Amino acid sequence: MRSEEAKCGKQQAPGRSLYNALGYTKEELDRPIVAVVCSYNEIVPGHMNLDKIAEAVKMGIAMSGGTPVMFPAIAVCDGIAMGHVGMKYSLVTRDLIADSTECMMEAHRFDAMVCIPNCDKNVPGLLMAAARVNVPTVFVSGGPMLAGRVDGKKTSLSSLFEAVGAEAAGKITLEKLTEFENKACPTCGSCSGMYTANSMNCLTEAIGMGLKGNGTIPAVYSERIRLAKHAGMKVMELLEKNIRPRDILTKDAFINALTVDMALGCSTNTMLHIPAIAHECGIDLDISVCNELSAKTPNLCHLAPAGHTYMEELNEAGGVYAVMHELDKKGLLKTDLITATGKTVAENIAGCEILNKEVIRPLDDPYSEVGGIAVLSGNIAPDTCVVKRSAVVDEMLVHSGPARVFDCEEDAIAAIKGGKIVEGDVVVIRYEGPKGGPGMREMLNPTSAIAGMGLGSSVALITDGRFSGASRGASIGHVSPEAAVGGPIAFIEEGDIIDIDIPAHKINARISDEEMAARKAKWQPKEPKITSGYLKRYTAMVTSGNRGAVLEVK
Repeated sequence: MRSEEAKCGKQQAPGRSLYNALGYTKEELDRPIVAVVCSYNEIVPGHMNLDKIAEAVKMGIAMSGGTPVMFPAIAVCDGIAMGHVGMKYSLVTRDLIADSTECMMEAHRFDAMVCIPNCDKNVPGLLMAAARVNVPTVFVSGGPMLAGRVDGKKTSLSSLFEAVGAEAAGKITLEKLTEFENKACPTCGSCSGMYTANSMNCLTEAIGMGLKGNGTIPAVYSERIRLAKHAGMKVMELLEKNIRPRDILTKDAFINALTVDMALGCSTNTMLHIPAIAHECGIDLDISVCNELSAKTPNLCHLAPAGHTYMEELNEAGGVYAVMHELDKKGLLKTDLITATGKTVAENIAGCEILNKEVIRPLDDPYSEVGGIAVLSGNIAPDTCVVKRSAVVDEMLVHSGPARVFDCEEDAIAAIKGGKIVEGDVVVIRYEGPKGGPGMREMLNPTSAIAGMGLGSSVALITDGRFSGASRGASIGHVSPEAAVGGPIAFIEEGDIIDIDIPAHKINARISDEEMAARKAKWQPKEPKITSGYLKRYTAMVTSGNRGAVLEVK
């Protein structure tokens, strides 16, 4: 055991003395020492219940012969950080979480680990750490929020963001906006649609690192406490069998996750996080493979913001395993892979039938014959960009219009809310990528303003930034290379005609190669927006969105 390095032998008497100072008994030190990495805090609604999850995990570990030891991981609430400088500090926490967890695990030589994330960056950050440290690990999230209700209809955070745009356009009253504010988020948990947090927690099941229900059991259900206890028990079984993350996180497992992603209609942020996790496993995962997977994987779910069902309904309909069982009927998954249950994918999903065929459509009646995400390329994005195809209305799958160019999110929002964006426009927001932002802000405010003002079926938005999973419409992000490094999006000018063809995976400006080259020759890099602190270091190390915005030492 790794912990023996820190607690056994004469030379480790000082270390044992410090364990004594912590109140640990000899009987506890004779057992495996298991880390419980808990993202509890009092600023993120999805994390306010994680202290209870952690206590349940610790009980499960102790019941199965281990000694649990908890330490924290940070978390940012994207909704609270949205629309101001705080959003620059969201994506970057993924790497802080991975780095700090690795440091704690290696410094104290824990034998195994249970990770308790919930919201957007904690899940991928802790998966990256698990891949690095490679000790037996199980994930158990805090669970999704229940949907709110306004006027007798279920609603969620994305509805509230759109209500802001609707109020600005005079479509609803301030009183109705306040009603949305008070009712959209009624419980603790990760926001109730298929946004990034729930996407990543569901994909943790699909990739084999979480137990059944990890992504879908609502935060307020006692079933989640039982799940947490079982996660604590299960990690001890994995320790005994020596099943480690890199045994689970294989190339085939990542392809399984991307396939399930297509069926569920997950957030485009998965196109950042899945390659980043794969990178930690030494696997080069080109996101262009998603088009091949999408072509043969039907979209079976339309959860908010794409549709009007929510995570609680996905749970009741059979959850992720039911989706996987349906996909397996078409041979779309590799099912002989080992998982954190100690069993194979095939054993996990056996008998997991769909219980509500409106929430999870069967293969012969999908929402779409193709998957939920499309990867586009063209002279604006030679290294690709991504769109949540399942959340795009049919009339916007192919669109041409004049570019309305903005060099930051704030200017775009002012133009949208000021009525300066009209039907047919293509809003271009640049210098918001990993380096240019810095931090690749989510663009939920402009996309919600477009939708709320009734322009969602006539206006497209493209950016080298990214989108919340709560965004819908023709919202095309992760344009690579980004403007800050001289990507072609930097050379787009006001009025250029942009052609978008999502089914053909193309996005181009009607600019000749010669004109593009001439504009590039005149281009000058912009001064960095932030030149101190963590973001200064992040800017120097971060790569493009198409590579998962991973950090590299030059």
